[in-house]
Amino acid sequence: MSNTSRNASDPLIPVVLSGGSGTRLWPISRRDYPKQFLPLMDAEHSLLQQTLQRLEGISDISAPIVVCNEIHRFLVAEQLRQLDMVHGGILLEPAGRNTAPAIALAALQALKAHDDALLLVMPADHVIGDITAFHRALENARAMAGQGKLMTFGITPTSPHTGYGYIRTGEPTGHGFAVNAFVEKPDSETAHQYLAEGGYYWNSGMFMFSAQVYLSALEQHAPEVLSAVTGAWQQHAGDLDFTRVDQKAFEQSPNISIDYAVMEHTDQGVVLPLDSPWSDIGAWDAVLEARANERDEHGNVSTGDVLLHDTTDSLVMSQSRLVATLGLSNIVAIETEDAILLADRDRMQDLKHVVARLERDGRTESRAHCRVHRPWGWYRSMVREPGFQVKEIMVNPGAALSLQMHHHRAEHWVVVQGAAKVTRADRDDPHMTSLRSMLVTEDESIYLPLGTVHRLENPGRIPLKLIEVQTGRYLDEDDIVRFEDRYNRSG
Repeated sequence: MSNTSRNASDPLIPVVLSGGSGTRLWPISRRDYPKQFLPLMDAEHSLLQQTLQRLEGISDISAPIVVCNEIHRFLVAEQLRQLDMVHGGILLEPAGRNTAPAIALAALQALKAHDDALLLVMPADHVIGDITAFHRALENARAMAGQGKLMTFGITPTSPHTGYGYIRTGEPTGHGFAVNAFVEKPDSETAHQYLAEGGYYWNSGMFMFSAQVYLSALEQHAPEVLSAVTGAWQQHAGDLDFTRVDQKAFEQSPNISIDYAVMEHTDQGVVLPLDSPWSDIGAWDAVLEARANERDEHGNVSTGDVLLHDTTDSLVMSQSRLVATLGLSNIVAIETEDAILLADRDRMQDLKHVVARLERDGRTESRAHCRVHRPWGWYRSMVREPGFQVKEIMVNPGAALSLQMHHHRAEHWVVVQGAAKVTRADRDDPHMTSLRSMLVTEDESIYLPLGTVHRLENPGRIPLKLIEVQTGRYLDEDDIVRFEDRYNRSG
């Protein structure tokens, strides 16, 4: 890989890393629908969408590349569509291998379009309060990145925070400082020492550098990462809006961050200060801090149907019912349809142990919500008992479920909003020669016996809603045999 100098007019390609699981924001953030897709700071836009929106107004910027997990691919595509944003690629990580391999994938994607591309690497789940300061820092970094430097952004610390990593600065260079060292999350005494000494910044996890320079740095400092990712990329292929790479080759990469793989070893690392309110929204106490301007006269932040009495310095959020508090202080209370968290604010870093126990016990509450999102819309489990289940189903206008069949359950649909186009074959027709379609409108119903090949579509312009009653001995979602699917899902 060449290590040639670039110039400030090189195209800037944002790379958004969206592979996290956000377990410390349970129960709202879950493995199948993590924090970056949630409107935690804005009632209308998710953290991912806000990350993309803060790029508006930057000159010579290209369409963003998003790197995400396989299970989140349709969430990313839908949230980009909601912003009416064209992307430069949605890259699917076939396995979690941390940031160094993920950024390498994005670098190879960027080089398909621009030999001289500069990458702006951003996590999808951070909050930046001063967008003007952010844009100014990007412009200051751009010239140095164009000259072959590996730029990272250090947040000016406002407190001895123990939840962030730190960067120790060296000699001044340009608008920034040479990177002296990356420091792990310190204890309280050490964090106070860092602030007293000066010369330390919070590690933001944001970077800017040439794609070629980054790959050259991997070749020098972490060749096993570059070899695995390059091998995976050689077999990349398109799938609808997404780009897939070879799983077996990608899994050969070490699980390593860019900090450990490159930034701790290179002599071209530069940290550029970013003086702005910032948070990685790593836990519920961080949400309260980031929304400090919303505090009431007692220091509380609340959303949803909440009644607070004699309550101070607390975060209380409700999604589905009334939550009332009395005589409490310094707590986090988070209510969802199927789980409630009550916790001391000072114990937020230990929430991971709760999630780990849920996973150990095989509880679905660690993975998914009652409302489960699909590329065609969503469904919500309302009642589940032995032998039957009741769901609410919403199908987006123009969307369709796969042509499918179930071995273990029958389904009864009642349309409550819109009109459904139902395609079905006779029950004992394995070759589907009897396939036919019919329209089922509001207050009408249809019964699909076990083993019936069928498909549900929304041909209308408004969301289709229906109630589904399943009956059978086995009601889990893996009882689906798909014959056709416009979203290329297996099953």
